[in-house]
Amino acid sequence: METLLGWHPVREALRARRRKLHRLVVREGAGHADEAQSLAQAAGIPVEVRAVRAFDHGLADGSRAQGLALEAEALPEYPLESLIERGEVGQRCLVALDGVEDPQNAGALVRSAEGAGAVALLLTHRRAPPLSPAMSRASAGALEHLPVARTPNLGRALDLLKTQGFWILGADSNQGEDLYQTPDRLWSGDLVIVLGSEGKGLRPGVASKLDHRVRIPMVGAIGSLNVSAAGSLLLFERLRRIR
Repeated sequence: METLLGWHPVREALRARRRKLHRLVVREGAGHADEAQSLAQAAGIPVEVRAVRAFDHGLADGSRAQGLALEAEALPEYPLESLIERGEVGQRCLVALDGVEDPQNAGALVRSAEGAGAVALLLTHRRAPPLSPAMSRASAGALEHLPVARTPNLGRALDLLKTQGFWILGADSNQGEDLYQTPDRLWSGDLVIVLGSEGKGLRPGVASKLDHRVRIPMVGAIGSLNVSAAGSLLLFERLRRIR
């Protein structure tokens, strides 16, 4: 059992209904309480309204809950093969993370991926965050909508995606082609955008699977962006090119 706190994660979980939901707890006078209760009733789950003191006392992090707490089971994870079939062939985009362990960065990236039309997120079993309430909160609830698959070996998963017609593109601040100088054809068709951890980047075995490398040109004193910002730029550049 998990507890989602705050308006955005609670609302999106109630809208998506991709996990089993148990109970919505609402603090008296909370903002968005009426809409949250309507969504809960539509989802067929009970609602409990608590006084302010009882609500805050019952939560370890009540100050961040915005008066809303949703008790639910963990988000499901899917076989990669089933996610390959999502979306229209020729326009599918997956995001794969290699060694990105921080749930805040991963959650922020999920928000961008879902907003830019990615059909799925691919994580590894190790060196990757769980699909926790913290990650859902960091994604502003987008994690409730974007399906996630895990793989024990990212290199082999990328090989599988290649057999299904996907082009593998990775972010490489050292060897990549200038993002804004890449040809439009690079962004057309089915695409996997692979992002590595800050500092270490992509592991050699994963990097060897790339069909193309791109870098984000930087003109300031700082040489790189964090992974969520970099991923957002790549995702929305793709969206700009294909529209």
